[in-house]
Order: sequence, then structure tokens, then C-alpha cells
Amino acid sequence: MSSIKRPVPFVLASSNHGTMIVNRHDYCADNQGNVWGVGYQILETGSHDHQEVDFILALLERRRKHFGDGVVAIDCGANIGVHSIEWARAMYGWGEVLAFEAQEKIFYALAGNIVINNCLNVAARHCAVGAQNGQIEIPEPDYLAPASFGSLELKKTAKTEFIGQQIDYRKTRTVAQITIDSLRLERLDLVKIDVEGMEEEALRGAVESLREHAPVMMIEVLKADAATIQGLLSSIGYQCYPLGYMLLAVHGNDPMAQSVRFENGALSLGRL
Repeated sequence: MSSIKRPVPFVLASSNHGTMIVNRHDYCADNQGNVWGVGYQILETGSHDHQEVDFILALLERRRKHFGDGVVAIDCGANIGVHSIEWARAMYGWGEVLAFEAQEKIFYALAGNIVINNCLNVAARHCAVGAQNGQIEIPEPDYLAPASFGSLELKKTAKTEFIGQQIDYRKTRTVAQITIDSLRLERLDLVKIDVEGMEEEALRGAVESLREHAPVMMIEVLKADAATIQGLLSSIGYQCYPLGYMLLAVHGNDPMAQSVRFENGALSLGRL
């Protein structure tokens, strides 16, 4: 046994999502006592955003009801795979997941979580999702120090969020970038886009797929221009509904559009 001392940031946790590889330093705390981070949520509560997970599972069930088995869902910004694993487990035998994660070390955890939970209907790729195919230079945080790694912005802006540690955007790694359109999918039912400010770019690289397949979408707009995204989606036939920092987008031709109701700030999908 080696006597060399080294830190152990990634650990196994028995969570409500299954056995998960998480980084125990995955958290950020502000001066008001608020703490956030995927790893923090899992280690402290056993789950990450369970209400959002359950809502998307309901959307997948509705796509299956209306369009049959063979459901295809894309997870852009999959992080360590909470959504991907929950979707894959629920869709065993009738659906598959494509998961994309740009941070290399986080991608390793994602891939490990997929296999350790036997979610073999997930295909994961280490890449960013954007408006064009090619490469992108992204920073790399220190995974041995506290930070909300899922909050890392691949591109620095004037409003870049502090994630718990200072990020040096002068030191980058080259990562592949793809568009959703380049996948040339024969079917697409659901797209979740949570890419820390690059949501509009990801959508612009998916316009042809959205026109062809009209998938239902959940898009984070916390760091994106919600009005611009709604305008883009409206131009290709989508109806948008605000859900806190997320945006639900349903195409007007989707049978689900007839059952979505947004009243008094509450969203209802109607009966399955």
C-alpha cells in the first residue's frame, strides 16, 4: 500500500437516485447562509431537484402516450447524471437518453454513474453543445476545492457568477463542441438545456431538429435572455411557460399543448 497522502474529492453516495459518484466539495455558500451545488444537495438531502426530475418524467410519459415507444431525450449539461439516470431508469424498455457534459472530470463521474446504475440506455459524450460544430476553450476549476461545479460558465461574461472559487479564464482546455442538428436524429422527444448561459447558442444549433421533431423542452434561463429565447422558439411554433428559473416549451402541434394550463402562477399538465 502506498504511503503517499492524497485528497479524495469524489466519493460514492447512496442517494434517492441510486448509487452516485459525487464530489464532496461540490458546493458554494454565500454571505446569507445559502448553500447550493448538486453534490451538496445529494449529500445533505439524498436528492437533487426532485420536483424538476419528477416533472420531466411526467413529460416523458406523455410523449410515450402520444407517440409510442422509442422515446429519445437529450440532456445538455448533464453534470453527474441525476436527470439522465432517472430518465433512463423510468424509460427502460421504451426510451433512450443522450447525455452531454463538457467538464472532463464531471463527465467521468457521469459515465461512472450511468454504468454503476446499469442505465445502459444512456449514451454519454464529453463535449459542449452550441451553435456550431468545432472546438471550444473552457476553463477548469479546482475539483479539490469547494465550488458549485455545475454552475461553471464555459464562457466568461460581465455577469459571470462566482461559484465558490475564482476561475482563471486565461487557462483553458480544448473540448469538442457539437450541435444537436449534427446528430441527425430520426426521433427526438425531449430536450433539457442547462448550460450556464449558452442556452441560446445550443438552441440555435438545434433549430432544424426542433422544426422536424417538435420535442418538448426544459430550458434554464437563469443566465440567458429569456425574452430572446422565447422569441426564437415562438418563431418556430412553440408556446413557452415560465417555471421559476426554467422555461417549459411545447410546440403548438404537440398533443400535450392542449392540456398545458398556466393559471395564477401555477402550471398543470392535465391528465396523462
